Amino acid sequence: MLTRPMDVLTAFPVRKSKQQKQEFRDAVQSYLAQFGYSASVEKGSLGCRNMVIGDPETAQYLITAHYDTCARLPIPNLITPCNFWAFLGYQLVVMLLMLLVPAIPGALAGLLVGSFDVGYYVWFLCVWAVIALVMIGPANKHNANDNTSGVMTLTELLLTLPTAHRDSVCCVFFDNEEKGLLGSGAFYAKHKKALGRTPLINFDCVCDGDSIELYPRKECRKDPRLMAQLREAFVGENGKSVEVVSGFAFYPSDQKRFPKGIGVCALHKSRLLGGYLGRIHTARDTVMDENNIELLRKGSLRMAECYSEEYHAKGNFYQGRPGE
Repeated sequence: MLTRPMDVLTAFPVRKSKQQKQEFRDAVQSYLAQFGYSASVEKGSLGCRNMVIGDPETAQYLITAHYDTCARLPIPNLITPCNFWAFLGYQLVVMLLMLLVPAIPGALAGLLVGSFDVGYYVWFLCVWAVIALVMIGPANKHNANDNTSGVMTLTELLLTLPTAHRDSVCCVFFDNEEKGLLGSGAFYAKHKKALGRTPLINFDCVCDGDSIELYPRKECRKDPRLMAQLREAFVGENGKSVEVVSGFAFYPSDQKRFPKGIGVCALHKSRLLGGYLGRIHTARDTVMDENNIELLRKGSLRMAECYSEEYHAKGNFYQGRPGE
């Protein structure tokens, strides 16, 4: 049972198995019903279950986050969105390790029986065992940033979204992002005609870092009005910086499925790597900076007003929670 969005961190820290996901969805549906929302669940291939609040066919824009959690890895999944060569180099190192580490038992088996073929088959089986461990291995118990942070941001937004704006916004909790963006892929396939020109903001790993960056896809960057809205809606505060990146960026998350997708994450900065995300998929994923959630909640509400008649009538943005 949830009494506030932060409870997800303690009540449902792992959302990997079918039962864990079902219990999470039931709790969120029950919690949001108290605020007048009716959440539906859309089924996709390979057991995907996306939770949808609103109508994606008529919404002016969508806000999303994946709720599934990952397997535990021995090394972090380093992501450097604006430094492609660093990202590529790290992925190549990881791939080499996945190939070389299984070579040890393969070589030992080959030497013991005196057969190269046996060694090769043992190596081959070990490689696939490593891949399976990465994809469906033991659950990581610490998922604060990836992606409980996105789930909490989406939930906080729904709690403070004015009734007048609810018809213009659709919120989606995607399933199976960690298995290859399967949930968002199923969602886009079902609503492809309606979503071809609809902006979609996706929150993934937004609470570990003081530099918040938005990555609009090419179709978004061709839309000067949308780019201006993003820059005016999402602004830095409390020591946090915000940048709407207009150049190259590679951020592998659910927004990649949508022509007008916009990925959002929080990064640390270094001279060597630039912005980077470096603790996810490990036991170190424990940082939850609620100031980031508040900043993104406010920005999302300002975007909602961009698409309302009320916004155009009064000519300014929503500044905070009702009563603030």
